Amino acid sequence: MNLKSKLPNTGISIFSKMTALANAHGAINLAQGFPNFPSSKKLIDLVHHYMQQGMNQYAPMPGVIQLRERIAEKYTDIYNAHYHPETEITITSGATQAIYTAIAALVHEGDEVILFEPAYDSYVPAIKLHGAIPVAVNLTPPAFSIDWDIVKKSISSKTKMILLNTPHNPTGSVLSKKDLQQLEKIVATTDILVLSDEVYEHIIFDNKNHESILLYPNLRERSLVIYSFGKTYHNTGWKLGYVLAPQHLMKEFRSVHQFLVFSANTPMQYALADFMQDKNEYLSVQAFYEQKRNLFLHLISGSRFTYTPAKGTYFQLLDYGGISDINDIAFADELTIQHKVAGIPLSPFYKTPAEHTLLRFCFAKTDDTLHQAAEILCKI
Repeated sequence: MNLKSKLPNTGISIFSKMTALANAHGAINLAQGFPNFPSSKKLIDLVHHYMQQGMNQYAPMPGVIQLRERIAEKYTDIYNAHYHPETEITITSGATQAIYTAIAALVHEGDEVILFEPAYDSYVPAIKLHGAIPVAVNLTPPAFSIDWDIVKKSISSKTKMILLNTPHNPTGSVLSKKDLQQLEKIVATTDILVLSDEVYEHIIFDNKNHESILLYPNLRERSLVIYSFGKTYHNTGWKLGYVLAPQHLMKEFRSVHQFLVFSANTPMQYALADFMQDKNEYLSVQAFYEQKRNLFLHLISGSRFTYTPAKGTYFQLLDYGGISDINDIAFADELTIQHKVAGIPLSPFYKTPAEHTLLRFCFAKTDDTLHQAAEILCKI
């Protein structure tokens, strides 16, 4: 067969590679971003309850209405942002599906999409698969901030969308009020859409508030905003997320969503609708992960790695420049195989790899796991 690949240069993801390497060598896996502690027993019991109640068939295409109503209440309460549960909220099979669907629905062949690198690895393939052109703007280390003058210069007549991620994976940086105000000015007189990946909204540290797109009415009217139950409630394997958007954008989103997955897991949606009534279940996440970050940084403070504390997400960048001058992929392999701790190199998050001596480590782990990993890292 004469098969022409749509993604000819795409192999296995760095997450899959490093997890497989960790498993093969019995390494502590701080590479892939998932907790190794359980989700709430109360939430699991609620899923079981709704399974027993027979809620096991297709959910409505946009999602169970009770869950959409809870989401609408949440964002009215937190950001005073009003979204109609019937027409402006859709439940998805994870945030990655939501991001892909938004791009599929609204980006056309030849359009340009501005994104910020290092970038989560699903962004560029989703853009390319729809015949669009990714336009990468590199974040400025060590704070990994956005240079908005470069963003302005990157905009052309073909720019259809700007793709944001805050708190940011993989760097742990967050956008400020000034950043969102700059974005607001840049797009004010254009038809540019904004796709905002905010899956780590509740994982932000040091008494900072999450600067969501939802806080800016002039941005909300042109934005699709993506969230994740998995990141908030420690159940990434459930693959449930949701998207908020004004009705005219949500109409286009749903036109693709209905043919891509149609609907998401039914009993879990009913369970989450009940679970969300306790606001503390999501408001307590910030303090929970700040304790994890602080513990991890305290434990490695005597190591040869250097770092700037993550401002958000459950990822911490460590700089190994004082240990080795080999490239980050080679160092990640060596760390996993020889020292039995797996992290993620930063270069695969770039279209054109940048010169960094940085690895990303996930601290969404039990305290015991963090102690074991830190003990090894301190010996290197």
